[in-house]
Amino acid sequence: MHEPLRFIGKVVEGTVSRTADRWLLSVTVELPDPPRVRRESQAVVGVDLGVSAWATLSTGEKIVGPKAYADALAQLRRLSKQFSRQMEAAKVRAGLQPGQPLPKGMPMPLSQNMRKTQRRMARLHARIANIRADALHHLTTDLVQRFDVMAIEDLNVAGMLKNPSLARAIADMGFGEFRRQLAYKAAQRGKTVVIVSRWYPSSKTCSACGYKMPKMPLAMREWTCPECHTHHDRDINAAINLRNVAESSVRSSSPVSA
Repeated sequence: MHEPLRFIGKVVEGTVSRTADRWLLSVTVELPDPPRVRRESQAVVGVDLGVSAWATLSTGEKIVGPKAYADALAQLRRLSKQFSRQMEAAKVRAGLQPGQPLPKGMPMPLSQNMRKTQRRMARLHARIANIRADALHHLTTDLVQRFDVMAIEDLNVAGMLKNPSLARAIADMGFGEFRRQLAYKAAQRGKTVVIVSRWYPSSKTCSACGYKMPKMPLAMREWTCPECHTHHDRDINAAINLRNVAESSVRSSSPVSA
């Protein structure tokens, strides 16, 4: 390996892997834990995850996700159809009828064009995964650098994926990976992640007076509180409520009042 390591420490191991048609070397280096520095005045933020806006902060910021899979979907479909036609032609060359399923255990020799299509599909899938991972790392690193306490909702991602209308968009956001990255980066820097119960009505509760709406369909993105007449953006209101829960949690568990 000609490239110098970016970290100084004990080299533990190296793992060689292949993604699409690229070979990668991952080097594990043993480093001391970074010092955990906590400030008495804690900056608290609530983060509401969604589909239209990837992450909405209680500060009013809205981060739009890259939606890498949705952007590449047309190209993926075209390559999949191309490979399917090539596979049908290969079956005919092997003596099978058009549309006949491949018998179990029968090897199917792939032509050079079929291998090229496979490589193009693999590179496209790798590109989608890399775009999503890059965006997740940028967002989670920015949050732990700016805030001391971050509140997120305990989302039931497996249940959300059962919605046929939103499953593809939800999977494209990477909610589970967002929580994993935020948790380990916060632990490394001495920050706190507050996980709010999934049953907490963050979207239906008015962040100004505490009134709880009896019903709120998903299509309702803005609403006005019937008690205090405050107009709310659904996502920002939910993020503010998550922040309030985190602030209450910090005050009850810490002897230092922010």
